[in-house]
Amino acid sequence: MNNLEVLDILYQAFQLALRLAMPFLLTSMIVGVVIAIFQAATQINEQTLTFVPKLLAILAMMGILGSSMLVSLQDFYRSMLSIIAGS
Repeated sequence: MNNLEVLDILYQAFQLALRLAMPFLLTSMIVGVVIAIFQAATQINEQTLTFVPKLLAILAMMGILGSSMLVSLQDFYRSMLSIIAGS
């Protein structure tokens, strides 16, 4: 295995990590902004008010996208095993 193959594997791993994390990060950001606007409009400054909706939104995203994320992780793992076995 040469340096280019290793760099390609790292690039694929970073792309996969970004694809897996981005829905959760975007969901958390959108829910946080909506709750911040609500807090600014009502002048409720409760720090714990943002935690539960973000948690529920992330759990909902995990329920919706969990199986496709697992499939992409399995595909990546299989490709890594085939590269290791081919070396």
